[in-house]
Amino acid sequence: MVRLQTLQTPKIKRNAKEREALYSQVIEMMAIPGGSGQEAGIAEYIRSSLLAAGAEAAAIRFDSAHRRTRIKGEVGNLIYRMSGTLPRAGTTGVSAAHRMLSAHMDTVPICVGSRPQRKGQKVTSLDSHTGLGADNRAGCGVILSTAIELLKQGLPHPPLTFVWFVQEEVGLQGSRFATTSLFGKPRVAFNWDGGQPAKMTIGATGGYRMVIDVSGIAAHAGVCPERGVSAIAIAAVAIADLQANGWHGSICKGKRRGTSNVGVIRGGEATNVVTDQVFVRVEARSHNRPFRERIVQEIEKAFKRAVKQVKNEQGQIGTVSIKGHLDYESFCLKPTEPCVKIAESVICAQGATPISAIADGGVDANWITEHGIPTVSLGCGQANVHMVTESLDLAQYLLACNIGLSIAQGFGA
Repeated sequence: MVRLQTLQTPKIKRNAKEREALYSQVIEMMAIPGGSGQEAGIAEYIRSSLLAAGAEAAAIRFDSAHRRTRIKGEVGNLIYRMSGTLPRAGTTGVSAAHRMLSAHMDTVPICVGSRPQRKGQKVTSLDSHTGLGADNRAGCGVILSTAIELLKQGLPHPPLTFVWFVQEEVGLQGSRFATTSLFGKPRVAFNWDGGQPAKMTIGATGGYRMVIDVSGIAAHAGVCPERGVSAIAIAAVAIADLQANGWHGSICKGKRRGTSNVGVIRGGEATNVVTDQVFVRVEARSHNRPFRERIVQEIEKAFKRAVKQVKNEQGQIGTVSIKGHLDYESFCLKPTEPCVKIAESVICAQGATPISAIADGGVDANWITEHGIPTVSLGCGQANVHMVTESLDLAQYLLACNIGLSIAQGFGA
């Protein structure tokens, strides 16, 4: 990292025309459908906008992440790289180290078909049954507007990689399966997602998901129920075991904390049949990796115990098959991490007070950090995300854009 004479990060000021252009762009983006796996439309909008601003076509790439994700996708992650224009010497107050800026393109299903409406400095959904999609089109807008301004204004900047991820809302799939070799070699990264622009998410929990297939023995529930083994009963016994022993819901074991949830149960077709097949979907989370693994073990043991407890008159029992996968690993950055210090410095320079936070949900920063690029996440002014009452505060969005542009110019070093 090159650090020369001290120069305060400038506070970015925009005239009315520039502000309105930013607002119009993000509102236009929120109206483009793009649920998880269906990001082709918004990806093309971003690609076309970059080309119109003067980006070289060869610098814009799509990776093949969508071919490795759990659901079929239309496109992979969109990656745009800009060569640095800062001289290695003679520049004051900026860093010439490679930086990465990212956001995710997909929205949750409730936001597909969004019709944004603006009232003053607030944007909401025109339809009472549809979410806005500011999560995370606002994040896409922050980094897109940043790239466009650098291109059009010829602003000096370090080497930059912009990444628009796919399938974040279904388990951080785009960032997990990203072709990281296309990123170049960024040393620090900044991810824009939900919340307030001054909130720096420096850590997040890890998440593990399981699909449990419970098999019993079918029998006529009125004529000979004693000959059956109810898969529903097995699942019920297991869940009751977890609840009674403190391994379901909010989990506190000494100083260790975590959560688990049985979120989906599917099985049975008739009340006169002892159900022989039930599918259960469960998740476990903790900021502590070993403790999360312990929670998973306790869930597995509870279902295996339950299988042995539910028998028919012949002493027969059912079976259980458990499959699981890691959604994302937990991380926590130190306050001295360069990306944290850069974000903190830039937020202060733009007139806001930085606040550090640890998230109990996953963000793309989980996987970017796991890939070896320390990443801090910042918000864009969204509120009530994943709800029909979702809104975007344009004053806060403007602040997010100012923070993004300042970071992209190499300030905060």
